[in-house]
Amino acid sequence: MSTKNTLSKEFIASQRQRLEALKADISGSEEAAAKEANDLQESRGEEAEEYEDAAQALERKEILQSKHEVDLKRMAQIERALKKIELGTYGLSDVSGKPIPRERLEAMPEAVLTVEEAAAKE
Repeated sequence: MSTKNTLSKEFIASQRQRLEALKADISGSEEAAAKEANDLQESRGEEAEEYEDAAQALERKEILQSKHEVDLKRMAQIERALKKIELGTYGLSDVSGKPIPRERLEAMPEAVLTVEEAAAKE
């Protein structure tokens, strides 16, 4: 049911570089967020907190947690796309085996589904 991949080797090599850069960027932002959370905790120490400070800290923690969840999902997609490059199936849908348009891959190098399949999944 899978279709032959029509992407050039050069395009796939370029996409691998982009995926590796995205992976490094996400890893770096995850480390920075963890450091920020740790620094925030350490800066407060044993000080008495006012309600507003506690509310702001809680809000920041929720934002960091949401970002972390998004980053984890995106990292998994990046890892999957890199695996597909290794397997020679990059650019083909995981669901149908149909080609993913080059424009989609340029906009979202970690895409492993066509736009229609991704919309149906959501």
